[in-house]
Amino acid sequence: MEFRCDPPSPFQDLDIEVNPNRRALLALPLVFAAPTFAAPTFAAQTLGAQILGAQTLGAPAPTAAAAADGSREPIRLALVEGLSGPFANAGEAVFRNLLLATERINRSGGVRIGGVARPLVLLRFDSKGSTEEALSTLRGALDQRIGFILQGNSSATAAALIDALDKHNEREPQRRALFLNYSAVDPALTNERCSFWHFRFDAHADMRLAALTDVLQTDLGVQRVFLIGQDYSFGQHVLKQARQLIAAKRPDVQIVGHELHALGKVRDFLPYAAKIKASGAQAVLTGNWGNDLTLLVRALREVGSDAKLYTFYGNALGAPAAIGEAGIGRVLAVAEWHPNLGGAASDAFHAEFRQRFVQPQDDYVHVRLQLMVEMLAAAMEQAGSTEAAAVARALEGMDAKGTAIGAWHPATMRAGDHQLQQPLVVSQMERAGSPGVAREVEGSGFGFRTVRRLDAAAVAQPHSCRMKRPD
Repeated sequence: MEFRCDPPSPFQDLDIEVNPNRRALLALPLVFAAPTFAAPTFAAQTLGAQILGAQTLGAPAPTAAAAADGSREPIRLALVEGLSGPFANAGEAVFRNLLLATERINRSGGVRIGGVARPLVLLRFDSKGSTEEALSTLRGALDQRIGFILQGNSSATAAALIDALDKHNEREPQRRALFLNYSAVDPALTNERCSFWHFRFDAHADMRLAALTDVLQTDLGVQRVFLIGQDYSFGQHVLKQARQLIAAKRPDVQIVGHELHALGKVRDFLPYAAKIKASGAQAVLTGNWGNDLTLLVRALREVGSDAKLYTFYGNALGAPAAIGEAGIGRVLAVAEWHPNLGGAASDAFHAEFRQRFVQPQDDYVHVRLQLMVEMLAAAMEQAGSTEAAAVARALEGMDAKGTAIGAWHPATMRAGDHQLQQPLVVSQMERAGSPGVAREVEGSGFGFRTVRRLDAAAVAQPHSCRMKRPD
């Protein structure tokens, strides 16, 4: 999917050599409300940030002292994500949410530190869906003294980034950085692999599975379930944990199939779909995301499977359109929010996004992504600094109610493991315009209605984190 929402660059006509494998594209927020945000400062930062892992042109990278004091320098956030390759659509969808969140904060005056308003800028680092490339771009971001790393579309990549950042922060305490995770949901990342420098803003896999299997528990028409997932840490965990939860909540249900497939490499899911249909499965449970989900549901439609789909992410990125009419009443998804949740604040939040991004294919909205930026800004203001350890301590235990989104979406960052605690909603695909479905998804003619909303306490999970904290 081709997507552009960056403003025209004032440097687009300059002849600058950039290594395409190490490039970061700067996405400046489009609205600056505070009069103190001087345009020349942004121009210098833009040119300097266009080059990743090379000399900076126009302005040197800010020093650690400058980053921690009350200077008017923009606060830079590095999005390290697959913006090309098989999951580019998922990466661009994340970018749109983060961009809108930075724009909203800048319109309201930016981040006030020491009485000085500072804007946020969002830098794009394309990992191409590769963990090795993500580590390379992380090094480039740290070389530029960017203090906040944002990533989520791969738990394997997230784990590698946590390890790398732990080592960097210990080795170079004057250039420490924080990792904000919006969708890497392997539970290990806030359990045995937890880190003081990592915060997760999405519900992890066990939390999502708890919500989905609560609904499955009451779906007495389902007696046969097929499990399918992507063959890496997250997908493997989902299938293992799903077996245990189904056995505990519905011991009468038979698991009739269990398949793992290569991540992002399968182009034809028809053999998997045929196997699912032949098994007689009445429901399929999957944590698949991106094109691996879209292609799976399309293949299930082609083979005529009438199995229900219990999914983590079946409410967006082409999945509703791919399954079409066959998905009505049969596709379920779990998330922290969805557009038909209801309430004036929720409706206004969705309307703001759709006014900013009007193309139907861009209709991928998530509260957690935007709440993450708002909580980060609040933590910096509370700490009176952008220094990583100070901001981390401010985030620990933070109640989101002081943020724009947190005023209507309750959430708390649990200090013990840095796992955000928030409600989850299981929703079901229906025809747009039917009861409870005022808003469609991606112009598909279909939307989702709430089946069950679980508060944060209902989906909270114990943790085994033994966090090592800096002195």
